Amino acid sequence: MSKKILIVDDEPHIRALLEQTLEELEDEGVELLTAVNGEEALEMIKTEKPSLVFLDVMMPKMNGFEVCNTVKEELGIPDVYIIMLTAKGQELDKQKGKDVGADLYMTKPFDPDEVLDKSRSILGF
Repeated sequence: MSKKILIVDDEPHIRALLEQTLEELEDEGVELLTAVNGEEALEMIKTEKPSLVFLDVMMPKMNGFEVCNTVKEELGIPDVYIIMLTAKGQELDKQKGKDVGADLYMTKPFDPDEVLDKSRSILGF
């Protein structure tokens, strides 16, 4: 079964940057998926079952906290690793991320090398 990474951000340039950062994983059989808002992300998580999700916090329709909470608490999907991405790095936000079940919290602008390294270790490469 191929591993999938879902990139969720309403900003096209952030999605593009993450895709570029992670594209070398495609050579190792990883499929990259993208979503532009929380509702779309939730549908894709249910249907595609990604191993890893990069989830923006501030988005239309449904924010990242709501998506994460729905996946972890309501749907109870345990084996999806969720990394919250946000421009807001306050402790309060980090705590809220933990409260809704986020596995990791990264602030923007992020270091592409760190994103790639984290992805590799999470996916077991």
